Amino acid sequence: GRAADKLFSLSGLFAVRKPKGPTSAAVLNLLKERLLAEAGVQTNGNKRNQVLKIGHGGTLDSAATGVLVVGIGKGTKMLGTMLAGSKKYTAIGMLGKATDTLDATGKVTEEKPYDQVTKGDLENVLQKFTGDIMQVPPLYSALKKDGERLSTLMKRGEAVEAKPARPVRVYSLSLQHFQPPLFTLDVECGGGFYVRSLVNDIGKELSTCATVQELTRTKQGPFTLEEHALQEDKWTIDEIARSLEHCTALLLGEPARKKLKTEHPGETAVICE
Repeated sequence: GRAADKLFSLSGLFAVRKPKGPTSAAVLNLLKERLLAEAGVQTNGNKRNQVLKIGHGGTLDSAATGVLVVGIGKGTKMLGTMLAGSKKYTAIGMLGKATDTLDATGKVTEEKPYDQVTKGDLENVLQKFTGDIMQVPPLYSALKKDGERLSTLMKRGEAVEAKPARPVRVYSLSLQHFQPPLFTLDVECGGGFYVRSLVNDIGKELSTCATVQELTRTKQGPFTLEEHALQEDKWTIDEIARSLEHCTALLLGEPARKKLKTEHPGETAVICE
């Protein structure tokens, strides 16, 4: 039908608003199901289903919300540039508690006093985490060991060694609010960066501990949460077609960020066909 023809002709990059709860892969699968259902394409054993190429350019934690860049058709080949490009986050951290996942979903592993920490202390510490820095990725992450995600191995109770520290880039880092034990950060960073590790490291630097309570990706590449990320009620063929047109012009105007010399092979764009 006409809707199916339009769906299979879509090509490019657009952004959706990922809700809190599902994994990024689950959001992608839901989006694909919605589009195929709207186009009237039967998915059971129908080979045409295999033709719809769709992928995302960078995993957001299950507990996180915000911009998830999606590639459709030939756009899936452009997702690698999204992984390497800049991203912006707003994170709410909590002083005095550490968890095994480095966020609010995990088990508390440590509690320490934080009364001594002032706003000035926090602002001074942030300077140490700006620029080109070394960072150890979280054990609960999408990085892989022998083909399996570290988070999957951890949930099975298997012993997992921390990955070595690696170079990451922080373009800007600022404190927006401080109301102990909570503090809010705005971060702009490059590929392979983990905000959960940042908050955990800030806690240690302040002689206490800290964990992420809320995390929102507000921008990825040229895609912003306010202007470009489609809400779930707009996951339709026509809305995505409109968004693709708008985003083509957006991508042409995007300034290129210099990549770090060290690539992070553990991160790949997730594509499902």
